[in-house]
Amino acid sequence: MTPIKLPPPIADYRKLRFNNITSDEFRHVLLLLYWPLYGLLFMFAERFYTAPAYFAVYCPLDDKIPFCELFVVPYLFWFLYLIGMHVYTLLYDIEAFKKMMKFIIFTYSVTIVIYFLFPTCQELRPVQFERDNFLTRFMEGFYRFDTNTNVCPSIHVIGTLAVLFTALHCRSLQRIGQKTAFILAAVLICASTVFLKQHSVLDVLAALLLCLIGYFVCFQSQQKRCKR
Repeated sequence: MTPIKLPPPIADYRKLRFNNITSDEFRHVLLLLYWPLYGLLFMFAERFYTAPAYFAVYCPLDDKIPFCELFVVPYLFWFLYLIGMHVYTLLYDIEAFKKMMKFIIFTYSVTIVIYFLFPTCQELRPVQFERDNFLTRFMEGFYRFDTNTNVCPSIHVIGTLAVLFTALHCRSLQRIGQKTAFILAAVLICASTVFLKQHSVLDVLAALLLCLIGYFVCFQSQQKRCKR
């Protein structure tokens, strides 16, 4: 098998210093500061802020979707999917990185505002698992760690679409096989949120709607400006 040869990084991050981070070469790195800010806001919403009431998100289709612990694999793959695209675009496609971060800043900021203004929860998690195995035991512990509040729209789905849109716009990821792999991964990750009873179908649809708006704001509008 022929090893995959990656091109040299666009920016030499070995030269990155505090005093030159605002230079044209490294200014884009500052966009990463959004992640700790969002993390603090999300932690506050989850752990410290108690809403007067939470709206339970549900639709009849949720009852038709069975719990399937096999979807733990794509659900957890999301973290590698998201982090991997950050690293790849930082090294090999800075313009794609900028578009992805602007999409994330827009959609995640709207989401956190929704969480405070319209608090939601879901009551879909199984009380008892039909099977006893490593994956169901993992989910039992995961349920205790991860609250069932602030679910609509799903940030898992939004992050997934951020990676997918970036991959489709990344100049070095235009092969059919590469695009197919990213699309398949995105479908499985989004499906995992409902098959693990982490989200209602409505949470996914709300995330897709927000992502559609974010796509035209952060990807299409910038592309049109570049063509002018």
